[in-house]
Amino acid sequence: MKSQTNTYVAFLSLVAAIGGILFGYDTAVISGTISGVASQFSLDAMQQGWFVGCALVGSIGGVAVAGVLSDRFGRKLTMLLSAVLFTVSAVGCAVSADFIQLVVYRIVGGVGIGVVSIVSPMYISEVAVARWRGTLVSLYQLAITVGFLAAYLVNFQILKSAETAVYASPWMQKIWVTELWRGMFGAETLPALLFFTVIFFIPESPRWLVLRGRDVRAHAVLQRIYRSSEAADEEIVAVHGTASASSKSEWRVLFEPGIRKAVVIGVFIAILGQFMGVNAVLYYGPTIFENAGLSSGDSLFSQVLVGVVNMLTSVLALAIIDRVGRKQLVYWGVSGMIVSLLCIGFYFMCGAALGLPSVFLLVFFLAYIFCCAVSICAVVWVLLSEMYPTKVRGLAMSIAGFALWIGTYLIGQLTPWMLQNLTPAGTFFLFAVMCVPYMLIVWKLVPETTGKSLEEIERYWTRSEQ
Repeated sequence: MKSQTNTYVAFLSLVAAIGGILFGYDTAVISGTISGVASQFSLDAMQQGWFVGCALVGSIGGVAVAGVLSDRFGRKLTMLLSAVLFTVSAVGCAVSADFIQLVVYRIVGGVGIGVVSIVSPMYISEVAVARWRGTLVSLYQLAITVGFLAAYLVNFQILKSAETAVYASPWMQKIWVTELWRGMFGAETLPALLFFTVIFFIPESPRWLVLRGRDVRAHAVLQRIYRSSEAADEEIVAVHGTASASSKSEWRVLFEPGIRKAVVIGVFIAILGQFMGVNAVLYYGPTIFENAGLSSGDSLFSQVLVGVVNMLTSVLALAIIDRVGRKQLVYWGVSGMIVSLLCIGFYFMCGAALGLPSVFLLVFFLAYIFCCAVSICAVVWVLLSEMYPTKVRGLAMSIAGFALWIGTYLIGQLTPWMLQNLTPAGTFFLFAVMCVPYMLIVWKLVPETTGKSLEEIERYWTRSEQ
């Protein structure tokens, strides 16, 4: 019975996690297209920056509306919308007639990223039983790393095949050989259509159904999850109990003392996590390695190793997050990040004088990625998906997600400036310093949520201010 239950919930979680693969792919595919797009459309440096950053603008817009849409129309329908956006973006980018069209379709894909980054982990948290919720929500983060790696591999394969491939169709020749950046974008169509199709095979979130007065449908879903009619009844009663505690509008609920505190903490967790260096490494890794004296080929290989370690460590996080606990992972992982960042900073400061080989830098980077992937990367989506009351979970996650994407955009824009003006050593020392307030917030203000039901977590926040 337990295995049947876990199998069904795992299926629901895997379907939702496909959105993470699209997230990762859409974010990483840009790395292989910049040179081709810049050459074809004669882009200057400013235009290249806009081409890279326009999807982030779309993501900010996506998270701004994702919560409202998911609370009003349901988690399932909102995920379906994100699948449509990814499909339109992939096809549109592949057939774009000019640079303006390409940017528009990249923004559309960015909106899809923003929407799915909120709704997919939220859906998983609402269908998962408390014992396995951390592990299952972590599937989403693992899926993102799979998407990153898939984009790198697809870009490499398309580039390799273009050297010898010849197609009878002019359009096929254009997409896969002469303007192969079109094929890199277009390849996302397949996983996007897969995501769109499989969503029809999963039910709506039972907690959302209860809030909409659809107890019969919610009972059917919960009974299949728990394999017990009595357990399903208990869950429905619990959701009704927490929802009826406040009859205020969703926006007014956000400003209730306990809930307001949870929202503010979530915002700080989301934005501080971006200023601890992870996206700087993922976005600008090759540039950083080249600054350290590596060749472009060695830099690209080093970045691939970073991607592989990121994905494999996410598997480890998935296996241990519900055993070790969210807060313990943060304590140990962030401590390791601080040590790794200090080592990277000292390498850039003293490595040349001491005659240290570049392999030391690679080891420090891989250690940093390991510590980051096993802690904040895995924990952040879990915490954000379970911290808030069901009634306003979508809205509150949108606020936190909005902060996260603002942080991502800022770090993407500021990292080149910091590397140039603060030096690489100063940049990584700053990242190490930013780890400290993050750990203090988790230590002092965030409860341990491992093994607790969503309703128990909600009661913690509402009671903490009474």
